[in-house]
Amino acid sequence: MIRPEPARWFEVLVARDDAFTALEALAMTGAVEIEWRRLAPGPDTSVRINQLLKEYGALSRRYRAYWPTPRLRGTTRIAPADALAGAIERIHRWAVAADPVIVNLQDAATALTEFDTIAHLMERLRDTPIDFSKLGTSGAGVRAGVFVYPKGARLPLPSSVLLHPVDVGEDAYLLAVGTPEAVESLAQEVAAVNGRRARVPEWLQPSVEANLALIADRRAVRAQEAESSRAALQVIHEHHALAFALGEIVRATWCFENAGAIESGEMLSRITGWTSDAARLAGAIDVANARALASFPQTPRGVRPPLLLRNPWWARPFEAFSRLFGMPGEHGTDPSALLAIAVPLLFGYMFGDVGQGMLLVALGLALQRRVPLARLLVPAGVSAAAFGFVFGSVFSVEGIVQPVWLHPLAEPLPVLVVPIAGGAVLLALGLALAALEAHWTGRLREWLATDSGFVLVYFGILGAFLHPAGLLAALAGAVLFVAGRTRLGGEPRAALEALGELLERTMQILINTLSFARVGAFALAHAGLSSAVVALAEAAGGTAGSLAVLVIGNVVVIVLEGLVVSIQTTRLILFEFFARFFRAEGREFRPLLPPPVPAEER
Repeated sequence: MIRPEPARWFEVLVARDDAFTALEALAMTGAVEIEWRRLAPGPDTSVRINQLLKEYGALSRRYRAYWPTPRLRGTTRIAPADALAGAIERIHRWAVAADPVIVNLQDAATALTEFDTIAHLMERLRDTPIDFSKLGTSGAGVRAGVFVYPKGARLPLPSSVLLHPVDVGEDAYLLAVGTPEAVESLAQEVAAVNGRRARVPEWLQPSVEANLALIADRRAVRAQEAESSRAALQVIHEHHALAFALGEIVRATWCFENAGAIESGEMLSRITGWTSDAARLAGAIDVANARALASFPQTPRGVRPPLLLRNPWWARPFEAFSRLFGMPGEHGTDPSALLAIAVPLLFGYMFGDVGQGMLLVALGLALQRRVPLARLLVPAGVSAAAFGFVFGSVFSVEGIVQPVWLHPLAEPLPVLVVPIAGGAVLLALGLALAALEAHWTGRLREWLATDSGFVLVYFGILGAFLHPAGLLAALAGAVLFVAGRTRLGGEPRAALEALGELLERTMQILINTLSFARVGAFALAHAGLSSAVVALAEAAGGTAGSLAVLVIGNVVVIVLEGLVVSIQTTRLILFEFFARFFRAEGREFRPLLPPPVPAEER
């Protein structure tokens, strides 16, 4: 749990025709990382595939807006190139049947857009004396046009055209009347600013009310036509199994992209790599429709395995802190289990409030599926609620519960001192993890001869605040460190270098220890801000006003203090605690992703 685990090497021997079937089955487990190979040009990278992909690209650009979501029917033994060709042929047959329906659907959609545009314009022109019946039947060298373009766009407006601008939401509408040439010139200017032109119907009546009624009737007819076209298009989709054809194209493309995972021979192929779950991999091969055999031999020499973090469920959210630095090495430590205790304690101490803590718990539970990092709010909120009882604060109000320990503003000194002691314990754990890493790498004797002296110096200085004998322990540690470094260096000047290193490291760790005073400072800041919220609520007067101020104040405290406290907790963990031992020397396990479409059968 505290040490990263190397992924297990696997080899899959598979019939050449079933290689991609086996590879897809492996990818579906989410538990394999592939060892990639350099591909030599061959049949699978032929001109035929490039032509097929270009053909599919042209079809996609033309019809993508009308296609259903791709789907898969499970595994298949059809070669990716043949599957791609067959799927494209099916799309062509679909297009022959779908083209007339799509044309009708496009006409209906265009008509609906124009109806909506004219209706919006009519609503805004209710109070104008315009005779709208003359707009659609204009003649004698005069033409009317309705234009829509983004509000704020710089549009040069010709002086030879009568204009009536109207703002509708985020768009600007423009009713223009002028010569055909001037109106066409205006249409080009509107198109240049990503605007559009709406056709003015010939059946418009003089009044707005009559036009709105006509538009509503005609719009209902066109909407029914559009719905009928969509239903007809859906029938054509199903008749030609278009969703499955698109799924086969996605699968074939995925196979081409991942062909480097397969080492092919005349009759057999080989897939090698790493797995985080050997049993799941073997089970996937057993149930796959592929003639394949999986084995788990020793890791080849000279191959560096990716590493896995194995933690219980309650510690997994805290792996995020390690991943901010990178993956610890094979002989490094994964502190996630320790962070599952330390991080909530730091956060809760700075954010001690029963009500606010429980709100954070509720927020974390609500968001954890959509935002995995939000799972950290649950233990942090529980800790904050617990420290709320310690400090006697419920939604910033003191007195609802009696403090188990003290009110921070009443006795600020203990609130500042306790986190320093806690920080010393956390840094001591970091030094212990460094010693454990030295043991795993076979350097424990060296660590005992040198760094153990540094640890003794640190503990001696801290102990001196309790008893003067701590200074003697610090002196003994300094002698041990300098002597050990000198013996390892083999030169007299090594003693001076060791002394300088000891002074630097001692000052650094003492400053790191004092940094934890900020935990107490932010606890006091949280208490002070809560006190200000309560004071404002009392000054508001009246139950409703006080309650409103209290609610708004708590929201501000949760947002502002929650952000600040989260940043400070992260800083203390990464720059004070991790600096004692963490080295990002490992390679993270990156599983192969399956084709990005839902499968009907797996």
